[in-house]
Amino acid sequence: MRLADIQIIVTRAEPGASETVERLKARGLTASLAPMLSLVELPDSDMPDPSDLSGVVFTSANGVRTYTARRSDRHLPVWCVGPATAQAARNEGFDTVHESAGNAVDLAHFIAARAPSPSLPLLHVANAAAAGTLQEKLKSQGYRTVFAALYEMRPAISLPEQVAKLLDQNARAIILLHSEKGARAFAALTKARELANCTGVAISERASTPLERSNLSAIYTADTPNEDGLFAALEIALATLSA
Repeated sequence: MRLADIQIIVTRAEPGASETVERLKARGLTASLAPMLSLVELPDSDMPDPSDLSGVVFTSANGVRTYTARRSDRHLPVWCVGPATAQAARNEGFDTVHESAGNAVDLAHFIAARAPSPSLPLLHVANAAAAGTLQEKLKSQGYRTVFAALYEMRPAISLPEQVAKLLDQNARAIILLHSEKGARAFAALTKARELANCTGVAISERASTPLERSNLSAIYTADTPNEDGLFAALEIALATLSA
């Protein structure tokens, strides 16, 4: 099968979804947007003054975007979960950007290995559903944290017309799954559809879980939970389909 005959469906939320589509097009692939989540800012969320913090922890590029929309300070050191988040922080002009690789647990260990426990707390900026694991891990390492839910991700209520048509035609497609919540939304919207000609490529084991009981032909999972890892898993899926 030719790569041009394989449709790539991008379920990532904007603005990242369009970035993924551009990367796919540069690879010569045909991509369709189907964001399964949309970002809604929470303007009433409280944040401490920068002078009362030792640094900021970002576990997504959306956290960077929503924080910088409300704060002009760029002097606090920031700790980022992966390369995409770190690049977003650099693009916003932060003076000191620390880049981890992996998930929130890996980030907590990364911080503990590189920064002495400060007298002032770290601010964790994320979506409303992200409180918990990172703070617990940092607390066990002697760090205090403050959580600021600056946005939430709301699931889509329908598939884009173009994507619904592709699935109705039983077209050969690869579904890119960027998060567990987005994968749950996609699973809910496609539970009555035939997906046997579709292959899933997930950014993590958690992102693959909601579709494990679907009739997808296969699910490939990234070795590292970031965009580069996802694209590496995509290449394996493409090689298998085009063999």
